[in-house]
Amino acid sequence: MAGQLEGKVAFITGAARGQGRSHAITLAKEGADIIAIDIASQIDSVPYPMANPDDLAETVKQVEALDRRIVATVADVRDRSALQAAFDKGVAELGLVQIVSANAGIAPMSQHPTAQEWQDVIDVNLSGVYHTVEVAKQQMIDGGKGGSIILTSSTAGLTGIGGNTPGGLGYTAAKHGVVGLMRAYANYLAQFSIRVNTVHPTGVKTPMVLNDAMQAFIQADPAMGQAMQNALPVDMVEPVDISNAVLWLASDAARYVTGTTLPVDAGFVNKR
Repeated sequence: MAGQLEGKVAFITGAARGQGRSHAITLAKEGADIIAIDIASQIDSVPYPMANPDDLAETVKQVEALDRRIVATVADVRDRSALQAAFDKGVAELGLVQIVSANAGIAPMSQHPTAQEWQDVIDVNLSGVYHTVEVAKQQMIDGGKGGSIILTSSTAGLTGIGGNTPGGLGYTAAKHGVVGLMRAYANYLAQFSIRVNTVHPTGVKTPMVLNDAMQAFIQADPAMGQAMQNALPVDMVEPVDISNAVLWLASDAARYVTGTTLPVDAGFVNKR
């Protein structure tokens, strides 16, 4: 029995671990081949260990174990030319992309904030999303088959959480900015039957959240701890919960869904 995405190619950033790896595996299970991108190195302002080449290799291993093809490249979403080269390499090997998951993101929040946190999180979480869509959209338009672009925002893109540090404020500003990008792209790309939506996770059980630096940051600010509480009796959701939403948005089941902000948040936003 064919999967929901049989014969399609998905372009996923931040694919080495966490939500990105989960998205790659989930879409591959439904028949998609994967172009996987990750910086696979550290950004100095980020207080927790970021993904490395071994993590990206593990994503490749798990996708290939599903008998799907994957082209994985180390590239930084802040570097438009490197991202374009990685995208073009994947298309040359796998074919036209019809699904984009702009997932790469950082959370440079620590108890010892620096001014650089603001610039880095804006560059990755907002400009990186812009670059991701820009390198893919013309090929999707020219391909004439429509498609689905899913931008990863956050509950911080719908509410005023974020704390009072350059990284926290930048994270919230970037995630709000992603919603603006989505709405503008959704209007423009609709003429080509390309749908654009955002997903808004609450806390997700990934290395970006489950690390000493992030937990110390939350515990040091009671308001932040209170702000991150969900309505449903779960502290965090699993990566696959976000992946299932990405899968739905990528599939024909959501063929007329565009311009939407989709919370996968255990009732977080409603509780505000």
